[in-house]
Amino acid sequence: MRIAQVAPLAEAVPPKLYGGTERVIWWLTEALVELGHDVTLYASGDSETSATLIPCASRGLRLDGINNHLAYTVAMVDRVLADADRYDFIHFHVDFVQFPLFKHLAGKCLTTLHGRLDLPDFLPGFTQFPEARLVSISNDQRRPVPQANFAGTVYHGLPEQLIPFSPEGGDYLAFLGRISPEKRPDRAIEIAIKSGMKLKMAAKVDHADKDYFDKEIAPLLDHPLVEFIGEIGDADKPDFLGNARALLFPIDWPEPFGLVMIEAMAAGTPTIAWKTGSTPEVIDHGRSGFLVSSIDEAVDAVRLAGELPRQTVRSCFEERFTARRMAEDYLRLFTGSTMQDRTQFREPFMLVG
Repeated sequence: MRIAQVAPLAEAVPPKLYGGTERVIWWLTEALVELGHDVTLYASGDSETSATLIPCASRGLRLDGINNHLAYTVAMVDRVLADADRYDFIHFHVDFVQFPLFKHLAGKCLTTLHGRLDLPDFLPGFTQFPEARLVSISNDQRRPVPQANFAGTVYHGLPEQLIPFSPEGGDYLAFLGRISPEKRPDRAIEIAIKSGMKLKMAAKVDHADKDYFDKEIAPLLDHPLVEFIGEIGDADKPDFLGNARALLFPIDWPEPFGLVMIEAMAAGTPTIAWKTGSTPEVIDHGRSGFLVSSIDEAVDAVRLAGELPRQTVRSCFEERFTARRMAEDYLRLFTGSTMQDRTQFREPFMLVG
């Protein structure tokens, strides 16, 4: 099967440091190649892939300080349109910009939406282009737009050997991601202090969040239990996650997926997550982590996390969140085959003390 993958141009595929969407596109592309498909990746020129790479910018635009990516993205989509006859299926990861140009080819296109859909900004894209076939990355992500033409939900997956299983774990709590109000690093710090356990924070501070970091988070970092590491790359994640007692995911927004949860799961490290957004679909409560609704519940879960068998946590990853499973689910959507139902909400157990 001849498949085109069309990536955002903000970061390389895979990204050098932070960049969840580009990382997922890379894993998906490589898995499709391993399954024997002829894959072409439209991405920045500093991308690395086993597929055929068509560079649409010399390197990730963020590295060049280019903040408005619209012109580059439109030019890339026009190039894909010129090549469209080469492909059996075209898989977009660039939101809505391709919809007008590909109306006549909608039957062989899929668009995975990687961000939140509860904002009014996107509503015209769903109403004006109903023929566009969409993919959500969790059921909760699509709740605000039930009228949209979703072909299915495909959960993210990552290569089985990317983050090796760590059978022992460690004696600290981990926070990995961005420093931003919706990620609630302040909650992570409070949980660590109340549980009396060290917290290591490997987090990126975007320019847009620097004021929040300076005013709200930096004053909390001088506590002896809190260590701020800063942004880390893929090479550092296995040790950082594998040596943790638990990952803290104390979000305060409708997270569409939350890649770091399955990265921790691969290491055998349970996640303690706020019960909101996609977390009830990703976390098997009492098996791969705990779903909580308060600081006190999270502190209780820190104690319980040390009692979870780490092999069970890893098994949850192997059963549900590998890159091969992700690729196979997308292939079913490409071909119109009936996809095994992986999109039912998982009713969480009650957290027990």
